Amino acid sequence: MLRCMLRLAEQRRQSSVRCMSSAARRRRALRSAFQVLEQPLLPIHQHVYEANLRNSIACRNKYIELTEKVQKGGGDNAIARHTQRNRKLMVRERLRLLLDDEDYLELSPFAGLGLPYGDIPSAGCLTGIGRINGLWCMFIANDATVKGGTAYPITVKKQLRAQEIAIQNRLPCVYLVDSGGAFLPLQSEIFPDKNHGGRTFYNEAIMSAMKIAQLSVVCGSCTAGGAYIPTMAEEAVMVHRIGTIFLGGPPLVKAATGEEVTAEDLGGARLHAEVSGCVDHFAWEEKEAYDYTRNIVSTLNFQLPEEEEEERKKEAEEEPLYSSEELLGLAPKSYNYSLDIKMVIGRLTDGSRFQEFKALYGATLITGFAKIHGHLVGIVANDGELSCPAALKGSHFVQLCDQRDIPLLFLQNTAPTTALTLSTAQAEMNTNHLKAQGSMMSAVACASVPKITVVIGGCHGADSFAMCGRAFDPNFLFLWPNARVSITAPGHAASLLPPNSEQEEEKKTQEEDKLNRRLREESSAFFSSARLWDDGVILPQDTRKVLRDCLDIIKQQQYQMSTEKLQSPLLRM
Repeated sequence: MLRCMLRLAEQRRQSSVRCMSSAARRRRALRSAFQVLEQPLLPIHQHVYEANLRNSIACRNKYIELTEKVQKGGGDNAIARHTQRNRKLMVRERLRLLLDDEDYLELSPFAGLGLPYGDIPSAGCLTGIGRINGLWCMFIANDATVKGGTAYPITVKKQLRAQEIAIQNRLPCVYLVDSGGAFLPLQSEIFPDKNHGGRTFYNEAIMSAMKIAQLSVVCGSCTAGGAYIPTMAEEAVMVHRIGTIFLGGPPLVKAATGEEVTAEDLGGARLHAEVSGCVDHFAWEEKEAYDYTRNIVSTLNFQLPEEEEEERKKEAEEEPLYSSEELLGLAPKSYNYSLDIKMVIGRLTDGSRFQEFKALYGATLITGFAKIHGHLVGIVANDGELSCPAALKGSHFVQLCDQRDIPLLFLQNTAPTTALTLSTAQAEMNTNHLKAQGSMMSAVACASVPKITVVIGGCHGADSFAMCGRAFDPNFLFLWPNARVSITAPGHAASLLPPNSEQEEEKKTQEEDKLNRRLREESSAFFSSARLWDDGVILPQDTRKVLRDCLDIIKQQQYQMSTEKLQSPLLRM
């Protein structure tokens, strides 16, 4: 009798669990009736709008010019050598075979341009996030047409940033390895420090232990340090005749021992698939290698939403009431050309709807809730100087979003310079301002929810920290082409110089002009992106799409069935 009762209780429990899981699959977000932002362009805006538009068109032309430059890789001769003599596919052709489609989020495409040691288009490797069998994956793909696949300091920095994003968002990593190792003349900037080349291998091991899959395709040379990426991966695919793995190639063997050996015999795909066991899958050609990789991704333990559910979600989404093309005229040419930030918000959010928080307090910072392609977000946006009340309001709102597990979107356009202390009353005001900003910085730094920052204008001084600048570790940070990133804005260099007597006025003016020229050059969005101070320059009209992809990517980690960190076995003996 007792056994029958226990069996009946267990059946009821299992039935309850099934009902709960079924209900979870059918769950829907709470209804919302956010207020529509009525923010049309008015005749009073026309002068500022047209000036901004002219500047945005010039910035867009620069963007297109640099895009064409980086897509040529190492140039025509290098491309001919890569495709004809070495019989290898171009890096973007490889991505077409690997990914579901060409709708992927490329990261920092302008990295490596105009550096002291020359132009390194795309830093010698493409990084980005694309779908493989419907699953968002991080890819890190060497471009061997750029300096023969040699790694420069900016290459290492770009790879590490890609891995950092993968860790934050639990993205499986796929490495397309075609590397010639480190550029030895710059070894002191590549090898010795914590965040230099060795960190790539450390991250690979740590991610694998965190159950973030690490996959590798050897589609070219893996020499010296590059050899560790496939050998530390969980599964590796290698292509016959074009893929090689060795610490030192045939020339080094001959110099050391006098023995002549071919690259294929020394470290080819057959050797590593049949003898060393360094790779798990042997591919006769590149297309087969990417088919293998796609099949490996299908074995990862994710349970993605049903396609019908995704289609219903897309149908329910509302487009903004205003055209995204109008954002070109809302991108400020300078701080003095900033229009109401709600005009920008109304062109990014679903149905141009926005539920404002503390609307009457600290009005120079706009905070509130909105949906972007169905994703609920908390928006924090500059609409003037970050005053003491505004910073306190921002601190409150950030903590509120953290409490409710709502991702944060920062739209940054900070004041060009900090206020000077010219009186006792001003000193007291600045002290309160400082404390309030410190409170907001602490709230932003300690918030555990995902954070996305888009710099739509200026990124200057301490205000940029409170608005989740690069140092505050956002999941993603993008710049509009008109953006400026510097300690103070160009034209405001006087705030950085000590006060001088009247006799030195001429010298001070010369120094100020010199510093302003330097600020103008070094604060541009393209200068910033070349040095990887951001995750890429995006066009204003593409912002909503980029935000949708970022929010989809961030959300994907909840579909992984097992994320517990366990002690991992050694994958390769």
